[in-house]
Amino acid sequence: MTQTRTSEPGASPLRSGGNKKSADSGAPSILVADDQPDVLEALRFLIKGEGYRAEAVTSPAAVLDAVESRDFDAVVMDLNYTRDTTSGQEGLDLLTRIQNLDGTLPVIVMTAWGSVELAVEAMRRGARDFIQKPWDNARVSAILKTQIELGRALRRGQRLEAENRALRAERFPQLVAESAAMRPVVDMVSRVGPSDANVLITGENGTGKGLLAQTLHSVSLRSARPLVAVNTGGLVEGVFESELFGHVKGAFTDAKSDRVGRFEMADGGTLFLDEISNISLNLQGKLLRALETGEFERVGSSKSRRVDVRIFSATNAHLEAEITQGRFRQDLLFRLNTIEVRLPPLRDRREDIPLLAAHFLRQHASRYRKHFTGFDEGALRALLGHNWPGNVRELDHAVERAVLMAEGETVRAADLGLRAGREGAPRLEEMSLEDVEALLIKKALSRFDGNVSHAANALGLSRSALYRRLQRYGL
Repeated sequence: MTQTRTSEPGASPLRSGGNKKSADSGAPSILVADDQPDVLEALRFLIKGEGYRAEAVTSPAAVLDAVESRDFDAVVMDLNYTRDTTSGQEGLDLLTRIQNLDGTLPVIVMTAWGSVELAVEAMRRGARDFIQKPWDNARVSAILKTQIELGRALRRGQRLEAENRALRAERFPQLVAESAAMRPVVDMVSRVGPSDANVLITGENGTGKGLLAQTLHSVSLRSARPLVAVNTGGLVEGVFESELFGHVKGAFTDAKSDRVGRFEMADGGTLFLDEISNISLNLQGKLLRALETGEFERVGSSKSRRVDVRIFSATNAHLEAEITQGRFRQDLLFRLNTIEVRLPPLRDRREDIPLLAAHFLRQHASRYRKHFTGFDEGALRALLGHNWPGNVRELDHAVERAVLMAEGETVRAADLGLRAGREGAPRLEEMSLEDVEALLIKKALSRFDGNVSHAANALGLSRSALYRRLQRYGL
């Protein structure tokens, strides 16, 4: 166990780091700081023997200057720089400042045999390891190798997370909201999004409830974790528990293997429950238990599992009325709507229609590799004059149709296919079967105040069949 002091003839203990470059490129670079030249020389020789590059400095100020101007894979530094001092306060203060400059940079402190308590305090303040003087070369080499690998892994992780955040931001549809009617929504996103509160999103079909859930998640502290969406209204009772909580092999006939449910998939992130009002009372109780305790069991298992999820839910129904009529549990509503955000229908935010239309035009033109200069005056009048019963979703589908049908680079009113915008209502004999079906669905939804289950019963359809048609017609 000896401290090596041999040096190469003619070699300088100081080596310039050159221009600032990534610490992940080329040979690892180590910054060594001590006020004793022989210590610096010995460490430089050891570091070079490991295939690393070394830069040596003799004061705290020089350390900070080097860290600010160049990238290093690790810092090896003494805790005392003023002659005849042993308190280590200089080193502890320097350690704090390095951490403030770069929290990913591994710092290894050096201390004498009698100063182990000081080294422990340095570790508490963020040092990754410590070396006792006189040191053992093998231990120093092992510490450097470990800390270089850990530091590089941490930096790669941070870069990957930054890239993922950028990709998530690009993937999320843009929230176009400049009208007065949308200002309360935008304000609520900025105030509530970063919190951990459960959010209930209400509004008519097609107003953008799913988009708002994505936006809230993207500005939350959980944005690095998944946003898992499930259309609860489209789940029949027999598969509801399996979808949300998962199942084990053999739990039922088709359970050929274990399956992870949506709650587990969203652990640490956000679970978005769309069409929450269409869950049966029996299943509402099971959902409530999971929300209250964070615990559930996979179907066919007695083992309780615990998850940490934030809940976003959405509905086009009036839940207070559903509670009054005994179709929705009030205690479940209390769990879901810590904060309620109501999205206005598109007819109440007409200032946003040209902006939304232009946004969808850019999206679909890029998708279909076509070029458009915009909408002509007739098309803009048609867009602003339409009542948009299907809201933003209907507008999106209308613009997509226009992109496919337009023969030139400018969208005309006829390209949009807004039948309701013609003079007078169209006669049945002028309508296609799809137009008639869409019209009947709109009337049924209007008659039952947007309740999908009641509209489906009146139309003689299953709820899932009606959902498919709503999607097809952009309602």
